[in-house]
Amino acid sequence: MVWLMATATGLIVANLYYAQPLVGPISRATGLDAGAAGLIVTLTQLGYCLGMIFIVPLGDLVENRKLIVTALAGTACALGVAAFSTSAALFLAAMFGIGLGSVAAQVIVPFASHLARPETRGQTVGTVVSGLMLGIMLARPVAGLVTDALGWHAIFVLSALVMAGLALVLKQRLPLRDPVQPGGQQHTYPALLASLWTLLKTTPILRRRSAYQFCMFGAFSLFWTTVPLILASPVFGLSQTGIAIFALVGVAGALASPIAGRRADQGKSRSTTAIALVAAALSLVAPLAFHGGRTFELGLLAAAAIVLDGAVSASLVTGQRALYALSADVRSRLNGLYMAIFFMGGALGSSVGGWMYAHHGWQGVLMTGLLFPAAGMMVFATEQRQPRAVTP
Repeated sequence: MVWLMATATGLIVANLYYAQPLVGPISRATGLDAGAAGLIVTLTQLGYCLGMIFIVPLGDLVENRKLIVTALAGTACALGVAAFSTSAALFLAAMFGIGLGSVAAQVIVPFASHLARPETRGQTVGTVVSGLMLGIMLARPVAGLVTDALGWHAIFVLSALVMAGLALVLKQRLPLRDPVQPGGQQHTYPALLASLWTLLKTTPILRRRSAYQFCMFGAFSLFWTTVPLILASPVFGLSQTGIAIFALVGVAGALASPIAGRRADQGKSRSTTAIALVAAALSLVAPLAFHGGRTFELGLLAAAAIVLDGAVSASLVTGQRALYALSADVRSRLNGLYMAIFFMGGALGSSVGGWMYAHHGWQGVLMTGLLFPAAGMMVFATEQRQPRAVTP
C-alpha cells in the first residue's frame, strides 16, 4: 500500500512539470509570445497553490478516498482539454485546472501518515514523499522524450489516461477514511479555512521553513522554466531528446534527500539549511562566472542543475521533518500551508523567468535567480541558534 501511494503521488505531481521543457513548442502551437510563455508553468502552480488552500483542508472534513478519486477525475479531464487545445486561453485554463486537481497528491501524503503505525509513521511518510520528489524530477525528461517521439500533445493524452486508470485503482485499493475530530466534534469547511490563518500566525517554524522553501523553489522553477529555452537556442542547439537527457541528469540531485534526512535526525537542520542555500546560490553563480566552449558550458550547466535540485531536495526534507514533528492533529493543514507557500515561490520564479529571458536573455535570468537564495540567506541570518534538542 505504501509503494502504491508513493507511485501515485509521483505520477500525480508530475503533471505540474510536463510542460516545463515544452514551453517552446507549446508557445508556438498556441500562439503565446515569449514574454508570456512563463504563464504555462505559473498558472499550473497557482492552481496547485489554491488547491492546497481550498481543497487539501477537506481531507480533515470529508472521506479521503472519495476526495482523492474526485480530484484525479478532474485532473484527467483538464489534461484531455490541454492535449487538444488550439488557443492560448483554453490551454492556460486547462493548465490551471491540472494544478488544481493535482493536489490529490497532498491528500495522499497525510492519508499515508494516518494509515501507518505510530512507530513507522516517519518511514512511511518518507517513502511517499520520495515518490513525490522522483515524480517532480522525472517529469521533465519523460515529457521531452515523449514529445520528441510523438509531439507535445501526446504527453497530455497519456497522462490523462494514467490519471483515469489511477483513479480506478485507488478507488479499489484505498481503504475508507472518514475524519474524526478530537472529542467527536466535526469542523465546518469555513472553520477549517479559518484555522489555516491561525496556524500560520501561531507556528513560527512553519513561517520560517516556508520562507526558506519559497526562496528555494522560486530559484528552482525559474531555472527549469527557462533552461529549455537556452538549450534549444543556437547557443546549444539541443533537440527535445537532448533537453530530456539534460533534465534527466538533474534527477541525481535526489541523492541529497536521504543525506539531508540523516543530518536532520542528528540535530543538524540549521547547518543543512545553510548548506542548501549556499549551494543554490553557487549553482546560479557558476554559469555566470565561468565561460568556455559549448561542451564546457553545457557540462557546467548540467552540474549546476544537479546542485540546484539537490539543494531544493535537502531544504524540502529538512523542512518537512521539522513540521511532521509537530502535533498530529494539525499535520495535514501544516502540510497544505507549507506546500502552498513554497509553490507560490515557484509560480513567481517561473513567471519572472519567462519575462526576464524574453527581455534580458539568459544572463538576466541567472542574475534574477540569485535573488531567491539571497533572500533565503537574509531570512536565515535572523534565525537564532537553538539547543541541539530543538530542531528548527
